[in-house]
Amino acid sequence: MRDFVYNAHPARVIFGSGTLTRLPEEIERLGLSRVLVVATPEQDADARRIKDRIGERAAGIFAGARMHTPTDVTAKAMEVVTAERIDGLVAVGGGSTTGLAKAIALRTDLPQIVAPTTYAGSEMTPILGETENGRKVTKSDPRILPEVVIYDVDLTLTLPVAMSVTSGMNAIAHAVEALYAREANPIVSMMAERAIAAIAAALPIIHDRPDDRDARSEALFGAWLCGVCLGSVGMALHHKICHTLGGTYNLPHAETHTAVLPHALAYNADAAPETMQALRRALSTEDPAGTLFDLSRTLGATMALERLGLPERAVDEVPDLILANPYWNPAALDRYALRRLVANAFSGHRPSAG
Repeated sequence: MRDFVYNAHPARVIFGSGTLTRLPEEIERLGLSRVLVVATPEQDADARRIKDRIGERAAGIFAGARMHTPTDVTAKAMEVVTAERIDGLVAVGGGSTTGLAKAIALRTDLPQIVAPTTYAGSEMTPILGETENGRKVTKSDPRILPEVVIYDVDLTLTLPVAMSVTSGMNAIAHAVEALYAREANPIVSMMAERAIAAIAAALPIIHDRPDDRDARSEALFGAWLCGVCLGSVGMALHHKICHTLGGTYNLPHAETHTAVLPHALAYNADAAPETMQALRRALSTEDPAGTLFDLSRTLGATMALERLGLPERAVDEVPDLILANPYWNPAALDRYALRRLVANAFSGHRPSAG
């Protein structure tokens, strides 16, 4: 076995069904008395129910979280944090809500309790992607990592099928890149392979039976592992492309990851033979990139970036944006090859075997 370094991040995880009932005791355990509940505008009613559940320790609600964590939204939330003398954060929702809580924690070091309702996985990472002036910048800091994560399978039972599919594929993307990351190690790779297998098997069941508790549990468990993978090792081309598309063109996060993943994987296939071997085992296929594309499309995901709102000019712009500030990647970054990747994802063409 080759030498490796494994960094574990401290976080308290509570996993199961009905576990959100433990939220008040977790707030008490952390010694918090003026908690801010964070949500998106669409989740305002949910946030109010959470506030009622918390009781007198809830000092307010900020239901203004937005996709890609714009810094102007964070600034508005910080005004509430200051005015209400907030000493802790509760985020119940998807990646947008978690992102805002993380952005506040980065600026204040306030403790966070996160209860995910999707399979985003970002709750398990000390990583934050913030957008300002059309540019998304990724930061890593111990203050960003939530102190407590409550995984309640019940919260995912009503997650719409379309969102379940793209959120699950987004999680798989974290694990795929963890397999070929520069800091890859046997511990993270073991989790990544298990996570990919769990989510890939669960999503077709969720598609047919959205209230299947066992499938939802497997998907949420896999998302947890994918998040650990994302937080433990670096990111590569796939995440660079998606950060560029999201920050510059405001494309939807999970849907973009879903459409790009097969193409980024095909790009790196020849340079990452061990990753491809692990994916063949996890997905029971000889063509992992094509299989992920087919699985997503069969489950109803949009596989053409054009249909997600990407302008055609981006096919030429994105490669230059990537090369201007590239992430490490197992395969060398070549502008012609990158343009072909983006063009195929733009049109929704199935990637070649790899």
